[in-house]
Amino acid sequence: NNKAVEITGFSKQEVLGKNLVEVYITEEFRASVKEVLDNALQGLEKTNFEFPLFTKDKRRVEVLLNATTRRDVTGDIVGVIGVGQDITEMIRLMKQEALLFQAQAANDAK
Repeated sequence: NNKAVEITGFSKQEVLGKNLVEVYITEEFRASVKEVLDNALQGLEKTNFEFPLFTKDKRRVEVLLNATTRRDVTGDIVGVIGVGQDITEMIRLMKQEALLFQAQAANDAK
């Protein structure tokens, strides 16, 4: 979709037909992302799963994924709907806030 193009820098044509896990997920997270998607294909949905993704220009983006089982009108599983959200900035701000709290606590302890 357009948001994925915006976040990753890859065009729809560049990613169409490629294996998401093998091509776009960092090696350290391939097994866990594959497990989340495979589980969703079995009806075991996952919410709020965090993993890094590298963009076309090699930037690391932190993604929050919800993997939902897609079913047809008879209830048979026909696929997975993955909704990802770029949470890179949120994580950066949370780390910055934690450092500020630590600095304040160290200052208060003096």
